[in-house]
Amino acid sequence: MRSVFFIASLVFVIAGWKDSKAQSRPNIILIIADDLGWNDVGCYGNTAVRTPNIDRLAKDGIRFNNVFVTSSSCSPSRTSIITGRYPHSTGAAELHTPLPADQTFFPEILKKNGYYTAQAGKWHEGPHTKRAYDTLITGAKNGVGGEGMWLSVLKDRPKNKPFFCWFAAFDAHRPWQPDTALQPHDPSKVIVPPMLADTKETREDLAAYYNEIARLDRYVGEINDELQRQGIAENTIVIFMSDNGRPFPGNKTRLNDAGVKTPFIIKWPQSGKKGMECDGLISAVDIAPTLLEIAQAPAVPVIQGKSFAALFKDPGQPFREYVFTEHNWHDYEAYERAVRTRDFLYIFNGRPQFPNQGPLDAVNSPSFKALLTAKGKGALTKLQNDIFLSPRPAEELYDLGKDGDQANNLASDSRFAATKKKLSSVLTQWQKETGDTQPAALTPDWYDRVTGEKTDKNKVRGEMPGTR
Repeated sequence: MRSVFFIASLVFVIAGWKDSKAQSRPNIILIIADDLGWNDVGCYGNTAVRTPNIDRLAKDGIRFNNVFVTSSSCSPSRTSIITGRYPHSTGAAELHTPLPADQTFFPEILKKNGYYTAQAGKWHEGPHTKRAYDTLITGAKNGVGGEGMWLSVLKDRPKNKPFFCWFAAFDAHRPWQPDTALQPHDPSKVIVPPMLADTKETREDLAAYYNEIARLDRYVGEINDELQRQGIAENTIVIFMSDNGRPFPGNKTRLNDAGVKTPFIIKWPQSGKKGMECDGLISAVDIAPTLLEIAQAPAVPVIQGKSFAALFKDPGQPFREYVFTEHNWHDYEAYERAVRTRDFLYIFNGRPQFPNQGPLDAVNSPSFKALLTAKGKGALTKLQNDIFLSPRPAEELYDLGKDGDQANNLASDSRFAATKKKLSSVLTQWQKETGDTQPAALTPDWYDRVTGEKTDKNKVRGEMPGTR
């Protein structure tokens, strides 16, 4: 009888220990915007766009000012986040290429270690990632977006486990989806980025883009309200970021800040950090190891990033000296690699014969047509004309402290020769360490770079860069 009592007590203690561990580990929500420029959010300086809920996240958490995705292209950026590896190391370096089955996905590790895992919204990483989630809800709802499904995931989740939710927005990706429930932005009040022509058509294009950002902001607010209703806001980490830059010429598919810098906000009440900023350099490959550490899950040796969990205790401490980014095929043939420090950005271009006008949706946009018209009139600035350069420079170097828009290429300036040599060497070493390659037969252009019409190479795939 006593042994039965002892076994029952032991089971009770073990169950209690498991419940205690589950309660001590935070819930995690990762919200990923689609094609949202880093400075198109109120708390990052845009006074024209309405983002009160995202701004509130920053007010109640930490705003990170120097976070960079690994690729300014949708699916490679996301596959890099979910694996903690650079795109060319995943086997899915190009747009619309699925992750191979042999890759490790950090939500899968969380799932194996007691977390309930869910994905809702845009699903862009390939069918093998299904195994990482207990619940997978993909696609749009009512033709608008997947954000409407986020609340149901939170409400229907099992209540006896910590949870991880990958909430992938469709906003602010083209084509624009008007929302009559929201007050539209006034085109006359938008902030026109310097790489775009300030015309009526461009302003209307930007206003429609702002409207999508505002809708996403509304969903962020609903998530926060639901966490409060359930009484779990204090033990829930909410992360907000974007997969790449805004879907306009000179932004998306570029390795400048307009292409790969992302808004990155973390609200975690239990960390005790509120209304703070972090200026340390962080790469998207660092997200996976950080969340695994916070969730008390085992480290994954194949992850190429490193945890920045220590920044929650001291956001002012240095973290990375370098961040690395890459641009592979995204509608058009490409091979670019970049390394960035706090002070300089160096870009190597293995296909300088081609211009980089942006992805197909940017080429088909009113903003691109406005640039074409201004080009015909000889009215473009140096930065605006950059998308039409052909050939492009094989090397680019920018002094970030003096040239925030990355408009003045210093690669041929003898005063910066030592800096260029050092960063070129650092980039080459990173390529060797991560198994990067530059195949001769890359995937070719699927569309004309000016008209957007399909080429005779449409749907033809070349050799993918990288080894695994």
